[in-house]
Parts: sequence; structure tokens; C-alpha cells
Amino acid sequence: MTAPTDAPGPGGPAALELTSLRPLCEALRRAGYTVIGPTVRDDAIVLAELDSADRLPHGWGVTLRAGGYRLRRREDGAAFAHAAGPQSWKPFLHRSRVKLWEADRTRDGFQVQEQPPEPARLALLGVRPCDLRAIAIQDRVLMGGRHVDPSYAARRHDNFVIAVNCTEPGGTCFCTSMGTGPQAGPGYDLALTELAGDGGVRYVVDVATEAGAALMDDLGSAPAETADVDRARAEVAAAAGRMGREMPALGLRELMAGTLEADRWDEVAERCLSCGNCTMVCPTCFCTRVTDTTDLTGDHAERWQLWDSCFDPDFTHLHGGDVRASATSRYRQWLTHKLGTWHDQFGSSGCVGCGRCIVWCPVGIDLTVEVAALRTEAAGEGPHRPEGSKGP
Repeated sequence: MTAPTDAPGPGGPAALELTSLRPLCEALRRAGYTVIGPTVRDDAIVLAELDSADRLPHGWGVTLRAGGYRLRRREDGAAFAHAAGPQSWKPFLHRSRVKLWEADRTRDGFQVQEQPPEPARLALLGVRPCDLRAIAIQDRVLMGGRHVDPSYAARRHDNFVIAVNCTEPGGTCFCTSMGTGPQAGPGYDLALTELAGDGGVRYVVDVATEAGAALMDDLGSAPAETADVDRARAEVAAAAGRMGREMPALGLRELMAGTLEADRWDEVAERCLSCGNCTMVCPTCFCTRVTDTTDLTGDHAERWQLWDSCFDPDFTHLHGGDVRASATSRYRQWLTHKLGTWHDQFGSSGCVGCGRCIVWCPVGIDLTVEVAALRTEAAGEGPHRPEGSKGP
């Protein structure tokens, strides 16, 4: 992404209009980008390389609930009228498997060859506002300190980011509560607002960088009609009031620190499978482990960095045993870190309100329900079972 332009904010008078995404995808590919975007596969909307805009999920929506995800057909041809799917952009930037080095035995000892970072020129098409914030959070974690993750930095370099303002929040979304949507914040080159109906689909496009402006100039895009700009702004604003979930806006950090001994942790642990699904689908979880392997001869060895999860008992294993041996301690660690101590480490919350951890939890554990229960217990009001809870 290049330097920001002086263009006004989303929905402003400089907004442009597209009537098709095909020229946009073709222009990105001509510019040497690998275009990544949503498509339908295996009964879900997933992210994958797109060789054509025709592979976008035109006419598909989703129905989301705690522990449940279903595709559904729409009556229009909208490509982005669906909430967050099982993938975030994390697998394309923070790779799940990265070879760090390999070594071979020689006559005089051994020779080590480091694995150079894997560069990639990626165009990210259809980045939700919550995921846009998640990318910024991972930038801070993996590139913002003294120790930079070289693989992430190489894949993050020279991205072209096309955000999509949300007009169709899902049943488990709560980005408004977290201040991450439904309007895209900083970090994009172009931001689209999809307008479906009236016999077709068109897009109001806001330009934030010089690279974005150059691409739109190449496409010869015309200024958006005032009526379309007004409608785009109104639909995004209306989406803020249709969130499927809500998280308390203030006091989460203090609540997490003040409820470490709450009974609710044991209650949720009775349902938690410690499967780690929530950490795998979370767009900000970043934990990894390092593993060494050898071939059967012992002449070749490799060191790999792999995704890991704080729900794995071995994640905190020391020579004396596991530091967090119980499901209670592992779930508490995940939630208190995500909503509380993340502030101390990185200056923000680690949650962006995408709701993926709710949808892809096999037993439907809902972190917004758990936070509400902790708040009720802290206030001394007794057991709390908000609507939608699957607790005992």
C-alpha cells in the first residue's frame, strides 16, 4: 500500500463508481498482483486465489449462529453480501507453516541453509472492516517491535488492499461494539460499498492512496452519482444498528483482571473441548511453535515454524509439566488475553468483533455471552444465562 492521498473519507464527494468488478480484477492481475478474494467452495465462502471476478460469490449469503454456518441463496447478484467466513486473511500473511532453515550432514560436519522469506505481491479483494483492523493488529504484533517476523513482513510488503464496507452484518457480528466497523477504517487503498437491486449491482469506490487513485484512473472510472453516495452511506450506517451481538464498550480490561477467580470459568470449561478452533479462525491470534525434524538417515534436518494454540496443553509445557493443565485455565488465558492483557502488550484489544470464534466453536460457546456472565457475577447478581447461551 502506498502513501495516502488527500482524498476525503469514505462516501465523500470524490467517490467513484464501478458497475463491474471484472475490469478491477483484470487490472490488478496486469499489474502483477495475485488476487485473493472470497469464493464458494465446500459449502462455505472461503478465501482463495481468483483468476477471474466471475469466481466471486455472486448471489450468495450466509446464515450464522453460535456453532452454525449455512450458505443461502440471495435474490440479487451481490458479491459481498455475506459476513465473515471461516477464514480471515491471516493464512495468506501469517503462514501456518514456514520453513526456517534446513541442514545437511557433510564430511566435515554439517551445512545450514536458511530459508529466505517468501515474497508475494498480493491484492486482497473484499477485506471486511473487522479484518482490516485485524491486519493492523497483526502488523503491530509481528512487525511493530524489535523482533520482526521476516515471513510476515515479506508477504505483507506491497499489498494492495480493497476493503468492502459492510451492509449485511451476520447474526454473530459485533464489530460496532469493538469500534472496527461496519465502516472501513485506515489501511486500504480502495474501499467498496456494494449497492444491489434496481436490476443490477454497482459499487461506490473510495480512494485512500496514490496506488488506488492510479488504478481507478487506469479503469477510467466516473464519479459516483450523489444518490448512490448517499445510499451507500445510509446502508453502512444502518448496518451498525443490525449487529447480531453486542460487547460492552468499556471496562473489558478491568473486568478480565477482576474476575480471574469467577465461577463462570469453570462453567464454560465444562463445555469447552479445548479444540483450538477459536484460535485458528481468529484473525489476530498469532501464536506459533518451532519444531525440528530429521529424515530416517539423520543426514538431513529441517526447522519449521507452525501455528499453535494456547488451548493445546503442550503449549505451556515445561520440564515439570503443563503450566495450564485445565480447560478452565486455558479458556481463561485466551479470553483475558484477547480482551484484557492484549492492551498491555500491544495497546489495543485483540478482538475485532468478527464473530468467527462463536460460529466455528463446535459447542457454540459465545464470548459475548461469557463476558456478560462474568459482568453479572462480578456485580453479585447471581447466575446469568443470556439468550443464546448454551451453558448449563
